[in-house]
Amino acid sequence: MPLQNPISKDLRKLLAFGSGVGVEIAGADLEVVAARVRLSRISVLGRLTIPNYAGRPAAEWGAEYSRFLKFLGVGHLSATVLLPRREVIVRQVMLPGVAPKDIESAVRFQLDTLHPYGDDEVSCGWSALPYGAVLVGIVRRSTVDRYYQLFNEAGIAVSSFTFSAAAVHAAIRLNGAASGPGFIALSRSAGGAVEVYGESQSRPVFSAEFDLAPERATILALSELRLPPDTAPLRLEAVLPKPDVNPVTNDLSRNALPYATALAGACPRFAPSANVLPAEHRRFSSRAAFIPTLVLTGLVLLAAVGAAIYSSYADRRYLSKLEAEIALYEPQAQRVATVDRQMSEMQARARVLDQFRQQTRRDLDALNELTKLVEPPAWVSSTTLTRDTARITGEAPQAPPLLKILDSSPLFEGSTPDSILRSQSGAGETFMIHMNRRAGK
Repeated sequence: MPLQNPISKDLRKLLAFGSGVGVEIAGADLEVVAARVRLSRISVLGRLTIPNYAGRPAAEWGAEYSRFLKFLGVGHLSATVLLPRREVIVRQVMLPGVAPKDIESAVRFQLDTLHPYGDDEVSCGWSALPYGAVLVGIVRRSTVDRYYQLFNEAGIAVSSFTFSAAAVHAAIRLNGAASGPGFIALSRSAGGAVEVYGESQSRPVFSAEFDLAPERATILALSELRLPPDTAPLRLEAVLPKPDVNPVTNDLSRNALPYATALAGACPRFAPSANVLPAEHRRFSSRAAFIPTLVLTGLVLLAAVGAAIYSSYADRRYLSKLEAEIALYEPQAQRVATVDRQMSEMQARARVLDQFRQQTRRDLDALNELTKLVEPPAWVSSTTLTRDTARITGEAPQAPPLLKILDSSPLFEGSTPDSILRSQSGAGETFMIHMNRRAGK
């Protein structure tokens, strides 16, 4: 049964991309390794030993570190720092069935039972292991603050404080999980002790330091891992991903831990290691950190351009459909317009006929009214009617009173005499009067 392999080894090699700087606090010195991962190719860019860092001004060895990174062209990278083994309490916690999103809460729930520091404030970090196990590292908060302050004074950006078991476990999985029933790997610590790292199905991770001969340390490790006694130990550098480019000065047999730390910092997505540095102190200055932002920005721009293009396309398509519909129904609309025009003409003709019939009635009413108004012995010899006026000619004993009589009629107004003359017989007056017809009468 393999330890863990959610992504195939070949696919992980293709997707692995990044650069990292690993810094091991090795006694009085700092061991620094810079590495670059590009697809399936790993390159060790350089190695630096900073001697007696604790006895020198931080600004001095910090400048030395900065010059080293700038010379390699990776001055923008933040460091992954490997804390001394004696400063870290490492525990394996079994959390079977716990969802990944709940692991953090589950670890913190039982944190007080995992360390001997009592009420002292601690800082912890964890990384997932196979079979529902979790690798937990616990450090006194005062220790974390001391190292953070030291690197901060040196001007070194730090993204992670980790420990050897987490860094090695992460680096091994850069190109996929380890295969087989298990293994043990040996290396020498800065103090000359034997460091043992191993994995097995019964114990996902085993990491310890022994002041014993390598053979005796191997026997004890095989017992802890429940591996067969005849299992041959490996060198630690042999279980790590082999670099394609490695400077002569970087002897992996003596610098495997800073190399593993650099790999863990280069690809934290594929090689996540436990990070005990509090989140508020982490400084991510790698250019790769901007890749998600750039990708998202590009996707937003593409979406905006796509939306604009689609909107224009949709408008043109809608307009085309609309024009097709208009062309389909335009003959019917023209026929409807023709019918409307014909109906309007017929209505106008009907109104003219109605007005003509009404005018005849009005003229008859006007003649009848004049007959009533001009009473004998007055008489009218001729009457002329238009739409707006009326004119009468006749004879009356006295013509002027007719003006007032005509204006009193509801059908006439504005009576005016055109002429009033004495009749030839001398018994009356002849007249010619015109008047206006009241509107609508």
